[in-house]
Amino acid sequence: MSKQRRTITGRTAVITGAASGIGRALAQRLSSYGCPVAIVDVNEQALKETEASLRGPSLVKVLDVSDAQAQREFAREVRDWAPQPIGSVFNNAGVALGSTVLDAVPEDDDWLWNINFHGVVNGTRAFLPILVEQDAGVIVNTSSVFGLVGMPGQSAYCSAKFAVRGFTDSLRQELRGTGVSAVNVHPGGINTNIVRNGRFREEPGGPTKDQVVKEFAAMTRTEPDKAAAIIHRGVEAGKSRILVGPDAYMFDVLARVAPTRYFDVIERMESSLRNRANR
Repeated sequence: MSKQRRTITGRTAVITGAASGIGRALAQRLSSYGCPVAIVDVNEQALKETEASLRGPSLVKVLDVSDAQAQREFAREVRDWAPQPIGSVFNNAGVALGSTVLDAVPEDDDWLWNINFHGVVNGTRAFLPILVEQDAGVIVNTSSVFGLVGMPGQSAYCSAKFAVRGFTDSLRQELRGTGVSAVNVHPGGINTNIVRNGRFREEPGGPTKDQVVKEFAAMTRTEPDKAAAIIHRGVEAGKSRILVGPDAYMFDVLARVAPTRYFDVIERMESSLRNRANR
């Protein structure tokens, strides 16, 4: 079945996690394409910096996406404010956590799941009734390449991103026959501060957080503005799943052709990149 093109350019866009990274880049790009943008984040200062960089109308809200009631109230606020119909809702806010299952702190896992998964669910449930009522629009949920493969030290992150993938795929099937659609986004390594701002449990003999941040920077392949362009084009092209960056395509292939052995390949590649980062 051929993809059906969507039009989000010029329509109101809602973006969570807009204070930095992909969220900021999406806000800047869509604003430059004539979209009024409603942006949220918990980081008020950085969110104001995003607002100052926008070209068109904006609605700005300091908001914790894990707060379902706050998300519902924001959806009503956007509906009343929007100068154009809501064309897209980007549930993009996310955080990072590094820990083994054995040494995990349950409160840290809950913190991540509440933002990375429940934040997506909250945003979807808050805005979906509006989109269904107008019979138009798209929900765009940020999963990850770690929603395609499981990685050591990333059980909380992977489980949340796999959950986003499953939730969004199910939603897409429920929306068949309507004017509303749902999209999964799987970014690879994007040059953002997600690792630097995340929580990390250092293990005896293991890497320090500074080392992990440095290694992540060496492995990133895509800048946020490039990621935003890929996502924008993919949504308008009618894609249901958007892979962002060359490493995302590699992860996707490995997950399918070597579903139980992909980490052997990834480990060898990471070792090479780690050596390069530590030079």
